[in-house]
Amino acid sequence: MCLVSLYDTIILDMKADGIRVSCDHPRVPEDETNLAYRAADIFFRSLQQQGNLGITIKKNIPVGGGLGGGSSNAATVLLELNRHYDFPFTGEQLHVMGKELGADVPFFILGKTALATGIGDILEVHAGLPPYHVLLVNLGFSVSTAMVFKKVNLGLTKRKKINKNTPFNDTSSDIQDRLYNDLETVTIAMHPEINMVKRMLIESGALGALMTGSGPTVFGLFSDAGGAERAYGSLTRYSKKQKFLAEIIT
Repeated sequence: MCLVSLYDTIILDMKADGIRVSCDHPRVPEDETNLAYRAADIFFRSLQQQGNLGITIKKNIPVGGGLGGGSSNAATVLLELNRHYDFPFTGEQLHVMGKELGADVPFFILGKTALATGIGDILEVHAGLPPYHVLLVNLGFSVSTAMVFKKVNLGLTKRKKINKNTPFNDTSSDIQDRLYNDLETVTIAMHPEINMVKRMLIESGALGALMTGSGPTVFGLFSDAGGAERAYGSLTRYSKKQKFLAEIIT
């Protein structure tokens, strides 16, 4: 798992009355089901203090795109509240809070490239990933992670395991052979256009392309910014709201 330079903006108001959430995207809930709200709630309950926090979310990460937008927002709230209150909780304690919110939240609390096992919460920092340039293509619809996991049959997976000590440690041309996502079989069956986007990215010069998470966003890896920018320009059928240039943060 790795961080990329595509992010939402979170504004926190420590003088609010109770916990409140507002967002500029109509599909993001503004009630207690919002992950950022839940993060504030679990923090204040752990602190044994009345919660007063206004959370404003300016969305840039596609909603329901398999990019961890909600999880990163929740982690940001936990980390900033911990800083504001002079670090009452250790990193391990924040990790436990994050895991209660969702499997991806502990990774965003860690904030470093990591090999993830378990449900994604057992994290081993990995320093060998090159700073690839990334082109993300979002198809404009959401995919239910729960539904995808319900349908996936991991018993049918024939993929050979890669030595976890040496994954992606160079920018060689065999990157596509190292990219695999068990969830693709389910999501592509529902949305075949994901495969088409992968092919288009490879044809546009990507070293490799893969669906991220449960989809539907697809990413292409490039060794330089120029290659990513040329591919961005070549995918004319997709609007600026569907294409995102980013870098892996190492």
